This record gives sequence, structure tokens and C-alpha cells, in this order.
Amino acid sequence: MEIHYRHEWKHELNYLDLLSIRARLRAVMEPDPHTIDGKYYIRSLYFDNPNDKALREKLDGVNLREKFRIRYYNGDTSLIHLEKKSKVNGLGTKFSARLSAEEAQAIVDGDIDWMPASEHPLVQELYCKMRYQGMGPKTIVDYTREPFIYAPGNVRVTFDYDIRTGMKSTDFLNPACVTIPAGDAPILLEVKWDAFLPSIIRDIVQMPGRHAAAFSKYAQCRIYG
Repeated sequence: MEIHYRHEWKHELNYLDLLSIRARLRAVMEPDPHTIDGKYYIRSLYFDNPNDKALREKLDGVNLREKFRIRYYNGDTSLIHLEKKSKVNGLGTKFSARLSAEEAQAIVDGDIDWMPASEHPLVQELYCKMRYQGMGPKTIVDYTREPFIYAPGNVRVTFDYDIRTGMKSTDFLNPACVTIPAGDAPILLEVKWDAFLPSIIRDIVQMPGRHAAAFSKYAQCRIYG
């Protein structure tokens, strides 16, 4: 299987930056057709081992790293995905497998004996890491996303904000699960593209005094433990 890597930039913004860049993006990019009023709500459950391997590798800037999460959108638990994000030399790729709500809850509860028989290699891989490396659910990460798309270069630009965290991971599938603001989290601009980033998009997302950052929503949401 060929692995497809994408380039990625992240910038931390303030609210005035958001208003300025959003207005310019709307003039040249299309909103993601899957949004509701231009945005959607994301809930993720991130995994780590007892030594916080994923967190420490992110904070230390390790060149080759990965992290697992379960994710769904807009409170809709009829469409849930297990995802593994990998980074190599600053390039990113993502692997995904669909889960039922029952399968997702079983994983959260530590009921994993069924996983080796799954038809999805990613589910089998998570099983091995849970069984032999002690990996398990660590924290809930909630946020709102505004996504824009641009066909040349397969560009995707997103604004992520209102980042919240929840430590009681067993309530992951409960839309009413209590979460709290993840400290003083910034607004995050993410830009992803394939082989090239068109200059018109590059010019829009560049802001004076704003530089590419290594911000991690998962790391931000671990500030309470």
C-alpha cells in the first residue's frame, strides 16, 4: 500500500487574525460541503501509554512519531472512526478505520478481546499496542472547526477554536459529557496540502509576526493531567 504524505503548517492566531484571514479565504476558497453553517464540532479521544509516549514525543519534537484517536463529528455517533496520525520529517499521513458505537465503547471500556478478529488492520494494530504496550484512552479533546478547501494542490485550511478537554474518557460517546476549557488555548490555523501550496493561499495565511508553530491540541488538553 502506497503511503500518501501531506505538508502541514500550523499558526496560532488571535481573534482579529481570524476575522482578517477568514474574510480573505472566503474570496478564493470553498467551504467544506460537510459543514453546518460553515463549521462542525469535533470530539476526539486520544490514546497514550502509561509513560505518555505520544505526549512526550510531541513535546520533544521527535522526528518519527504517531498517535491514535477515536473521533466523531457533530455529536453523531453513527459515524465513528479510529485514526492513526503519523509524522515523518515534518510530513503527515493518516490511517482510518470505521467503528460502530458498540465497538468504540468496548475499546474505551478495555474490552478488547474481539479486536484481533477485526477486518481492519488498524484495529488489530491498536489491539497489539493496548495489550502489549499498555496503551489506553487518555483524554477527550473537543473543539469547533471551520474548514475551507481549494482544489489546486488539494489544499485544506481550517480554523480550530473553543478547545475543551475532558478526563473521564468512559463518557466519550455521551454528547452531554462535561468538558472544560483547555487553559488559555489559542485559535489554531492549520494549512495542509499535497505537492504544492498555491501562492494565493500562501499569501493569505501569512500574517506579520505569526510564524509556524508546533501546537498540539492533545498536548494542550493534557494540562490538567
